[in-house]
Amino acid sequence: MVDQDLAVVHSRLMPVFFRNMLIERGIQLIEVPVDEYLTLGCNVLAIAPRVCVISSGNAYTKQKLIDAGATVYEYKGTEISFKGTGGPTCLTCPVVRTNINEGGLE
Repeated sequence: MVDQDLAVVHSRLMPVFFRNMLIERGIQLIEVPVDEYLTLGCNVLAIAPRVCVISSGNAYTKQKLIDAGATVYEYKGTEISFKGTGGPTCLTCPVVRTNINEGGLE
């Protein structure tokens, strides 16, 4: 999930009921092609709504995110990610995660 209504997916590996549920809820799906799935194109870290980090070399997925209004930051994943198959979500550990809503912080 990159925002409440935007997700990066590789549908070939998703349960059909889950994919359908996302679509029914109006969530826009950004489909990652097979070649970019292999270079961790699905492994996108949202650091704020529609602001994300992705491994470089996934131009199609990056452009689709930009087209959907996201800001995309890239890093070179050649050594740290591809060889260890750990993308940006695997390389981080949130210490505190908060939700801001109309009533304040949760």
